[in-house]
Amino acid sequence: MISRRRGIHLFRFAGVDVFLHWYWFLFAAYEITNRANTYSSLAWNAAEYLGLFFIVLLHEYGHALACRQVGGSANEIMLWPLGGMAYVIPPLRPGPTLWSNAAGPLVNVALLIVLAPVALIPDRLSILVGRAPNVQSFLMALIGINLLVLAFNLLPIYPLDGGQILRCLLWFAVGRARSLMAAVQIGFAGVLGLLLLAAHYRSIWIAVLALFVFASCWGGWREAQILKHLGELPRREGLACPSCKAAPPVGNYWKCGRCGKSFDTFRSRATCPNCGVEFPLTMCLDCRKQNPWSEWAIRAPAPIDA
Repeated sequence: MISRRRGIHLFRFAGVDVFLHWYWFLFAAYEITNRANTYSSLAWNAAEYLGLFFIVLLHEYGHALACRQVGGSANEIMLWPLGGMAYVIPPLRPGPTLWSNAAGPLVNVALLIVLAPVALIPDRLSILVGRAPNVQSFLMALIGINLLVLAFNLLPIYPLDGGQILRCLLWFAVGRARSLMAAVQIGFAGVLGLLLLAAHYRSIWIAVLALFVFASCWGGWREAQILKHLGELPRREGLACPSCKAAPPVGNYWKCGRCGKSFDTFRSRATCPNCGVEFPLTMCLDCRKQNPWSEWAIRAPAPIDA
């Protein structure tokens, strides 16, 4: 099955659907054949690349399961040539978001603890290594891959895990919008660094990665601007989003899907005043989740930080 993100559906485990982007096969074929002299057989090269696949998959599952642990949603993982992405939506608080982002690298730390003793005791593996000399090289390669994934993801460059973790730490001090702005600005500086590396090593893959980071930073910058604007809007007292507990803003910020007119859904009780269409679900402008209008309980609203 092909997903909307042009990926092949591999399996579903722990409530998470795993997809593989079809570009992955092209990159795998290139990497396996380009490093043909690393082992005595191409089968070991293929096993090494599958090891990378498995390490990245565990890393992304760390994000997904941690997000669910704190009450968020995570239903899909996409694996692509330069890594993977878990589509997670943690609660809109710095603590849960921090845990959701930090859990991925922590999986790599756990893998390092497991793999290092196995590969660094050749005396106990002497019989096995003697019969299969590629075993030790393969295990050391897995350690190197895991270290590379860990170190790369901890770079403080948005949207990498390190940049997301930095953003969450800043969120505690300066709020949601300002922390995202700061992380994105550092991310733009990281793009420049990646482009310099791409030019120095003449690497098309680093250049592609730089373009991906730039696109993510640009999207993050636009999101930060929206969050800043939302944080400055007056809020409707006595109502709160059932999902994030944020009070809805006062104004015509909801758009009718039929006539295209903007209106204040809470003023008109979830009915378009222009064409009369009733909307069973009302979207929260802060968390983007939709809930029945009747569930926007009357309670003390949570403050919105900017």
